[in-house]
Amino acid sequence: MEKHVVVIYPHPDDESFGAAGTITQFRKQGVPVTYLCGTLGEMGRNMGTPPFANRESLPEIRKEELVKACNVLDVELKMLGYRDKTMEYEDRGEVAAHLKGILEEIQPSLVITHYPDHAVHPDHNALGAAAIEAVRLINPEKRPTVWAQAITNTYYEEIGIPDISNDITHYFDTKMEAISAHSSQVDGILSQFTQKDGEYIINEDIKERFSTEQFFTWNFED
Repeated sequence: MEKHVVVIYPHPDDESFGAAGTITQFRKQGVPVTYLCGTLGEMGRNMGTPPFANRESLPEIRKEELVKACNVLDVELKMLGYRDKTMEYEDRGEVAAHLKGILEEIQPSLVITHYPDHAVHPDHNALGAAAIEAVRLINPEKRPTVWAQAITNTYYEEIGIPDISNDITHYFDTKMEAISAHSSQVDGILSQFTQKDGEYIINEDIKERFSTEQFFTWNFED
């Protein structure tokens, strides 16, 4: 069993779409989970469907949604304070040093982050690379394992089959509740599903796709 899990992603909702089932699985086992969220996602294009946010109000709205999602997932939230859509321009060494300090304080046994260059968004790639560098800088005797999540359409062909494939079917409802907490970003997506008694009915194809969370174990020896 893991001692403590730290999840490092750049945006509110990355944790819910990417690893909510895995997070819930760890919490059901009694494992503490801390989410280090890089930004407030304040440059996101979605303002709600129909719109209820604007460029000025979106940061606070997304923070409130993130807190709600973290409450659903029962995780501790720490905001890293970076600016949305600028992670690729931050000094990677400085970000890594920042993360290393936090990780050495928490002393997790596992870190979950994005797989650099296979995570679609520049913020995902940059913070994932900084997180892995932060762990690399930790004394090998105290270094946590890293699970890196690739989400490009071509990662199977380019880097292979993930080492970890978690069937989170039992935690699917919790995952959807966490995703739904980010209403400014997902109401438009969820509106395409049939709604009954205030709940979304997800077709089996979507449910199957969302019910598996996959990760690569990062090899620090290469």
